[in-house]
Amino acid sequence: MTSAFHEPRDIVLLGSTGSIGTQAIDVIMRNPGRFRVVAISAGGGDLGLLARQALDLEVGHVGIAAGDAEDFRAAFQAEAVRRGKSPAGSSVPEIVCGPDASGQLAALPCDAVLNGITGSVGLAPTLAALQAGSRLILANKESLIVGGPLVKKLAAPGQIIPVDSEHSAIFQCLQGGRAEEVRRLVVTASGGPFRGRTTAEMAGVTPEQALAHPVWNMGPVITVNCANLVNKGLEVIEAHLLFDIPFDRIEVVVHPQVMVHSMVEFHDGSTLAQVAPPDIRMALALGMSWPERVRDAAPACDWTTASTWEFLPVDHDAFPGLRLACAAGEAGGTTPAVFNAANEECVAAFLAGRLPFLQITDTVERVMSEHDPLAGAMTLEGVLATEAWARRRARELTGS
Repeated sequence: MTSAFHEPRDIVLLGSTGSIGTQAIDVIMRNPGRFRVVAISAGGGDLGLLARQALDLEVGHVGIAAGDAEDFRAAFQAEAVRRGKSPAGSSVPEIVCGPDASGQLAALPCDAVLNGITGSVGLAPTLAALQAGSRLILANKESLIVGGPLVKKLAAPGQIIPVDSEHSAIFQCLQGGRAEEVRRLVVTASGGPFRGRTTAEMAGVTPEQALAHPVWNMGPVITVNCANLVNKGLEVIEAHLLFDIPFDRIEVVVHPQVMVHSMVEFHDGSTLAQVAPPDIRMALALGMSWPERVRDAAPACDWTTASTWEFLPVDHDAFPGLRLACAAGEAGGTTPAVFNAANEECVAAFLAGRLPFLQITDTVERVMSEHDPLAGAMTLEGVLATEAWARRRARELTGS
């Protein structure tokens, strides 16, 4: 395959063993010579996979948030032997262990840092990458939800490339006009497993039903968030922060076929949409290669097959989590961090059978009502302390 790059792009990949990381590596491995991964990090729950990735990518640095360096060395050397290499001939990468491992790797010299970490632990690496001047390929939504003002303060224009499918779509559509020509952003939602149900019809839903997303295979928290549209509210907050569009000019519509990933309406009445089958590898490839595109990053639409697409309004009465999330975003300060942390604890309580599905957003709203948006300092430490309070309060309210 030919590439317009004169040199490979040096990538630091954070969260390499998760869904985002493994799909990014798929794109990288299918495009030899285009990308060079210089460092990877993971939580440490699967050292065997981390060792295989380190060997496949020939990385110089490995970060492990919760794990032992000697255990990784043993896994690395065992995998090298399995591949027919002598342990002595296999150079073990430099290993960084501890909760700040990803932050240390994010500060390494590179062209881009792909942050695929899950949770607010991804905020510190995001700030480290921005401070180092690297392009940030952002898949860690908590960086913006929890620390939006901190991220915005550090980020230079064009330094952040989003790879959530909705935000990647908006990012691409915005190339079709000037910022002052944008009338509104239209964020699409699949509607999740309970699309079309009334509040009464969702009163007794089980965790198994909430986790049965009709399209995406994701982690339990984000899947439940999709079931009650909380995740779409978080995406509206992200869109507001990423693209500097006021909340009243961001609309959510339900699109069950998930082929249109989001749209931008311009003030002349035209709307640009980004369309593709649901496959995050397309957005990941674009993020890593921007402003160029990677050939065959993911399958394209089959325009020879008949299909019908629907666009439906959101039932805000049945799904109040969307408006509650937007209210948190509009309140600003540390309120989005409180919303996100309380929601994660309430989702955990729901999955454990301690909280009914419909009481997730009710409990989150109560935690928000007890929070003073001006109380938490807008520093990394202050934001994380506020988030810790919200988690404790939500656990108290859910009997966790």
